[in-house]
Amino acid sequence: MYRNEAHAKQTPQQHTVQNSGTYYIKHDFDGPAELTTTLAHALSDISGVDVTDTGFTLYDYIDPDALDALFKPAADAERRFNGNLTFTVWNHTVTVYSDGQIAIVPPQQPTRPTR
Repeated sequence: MYRNEAHAKQTPQQHTVQNSGTYYIKHDFDGPAELTTTLAHALSDISGVDVTDTGFTLYDYIDPDALDALFKPAADAERRFNGNLTFTVWNHTVTVYSDGQIAIVPPQQPTRPTR
């Protein structure tokens, strides 16, 4: 993973955390960052670890080049619609949608026994 300063300047409206603990972010296909850069920064945000300090790459979980190519707008600038891909990174369920939406669901914590 690598840091892309253009991605770091996102507006707060692009990040929402729902009560379910699911983290949402929308990738801007018209911006300078690749989809996988947006994903790497989102994973960094939820883990609290800077992307340059993680010691991990997305290649450990998915082929970043293939993910970027899968949802990249076609040559005629048409967006790809009605598609998504779900995979697991650090026990988080990641779903990437063709419109650029990314949803990251943290691992479910076991319920604590009550006394």
